[in-house]
Amino acid sequence: MKAFLVNVTAFAAMLAIPAMAADVDMKAASDLFAKNDCITCHAIDKKMVGPTFKDIAAKYRGDKSAENRLVEKVIKGGSGVWGRAAELPHPKMKEDDIRTLVQWILAQ
Repeated sequence: MKAFLVNVTAFAAMLAIPAMAADVDMKAASDLFAKNDCITCHAIDKKMVGPTFKDIAAKYRGDKSAENRLVEKVIKGGSGVWGRAAELPHPKMKEDDIRTLVQWILAQ
């Protein structure tokens, strides 16, 4: 019975992924992650300097304003949400690339 409840919970979590996640080009986002400095501090499911992408997705699941706020945070940088480690600013990255990455992160 416990295994059934765990599977139902996992399925419910998958349904909570925003509709825009279906539109994310996963390959393009993965390539952007690898070629930019995101990989220095973040991983999908392993805690590094910054939070995991799965933790970020869980924290902001259902928050309709999260995508725009996170795009801005990646561009400008910031700290305090996940502890003392700071998100470094990325003002030279294209906003469209950042948006693709954020959508991919939120789809985890």
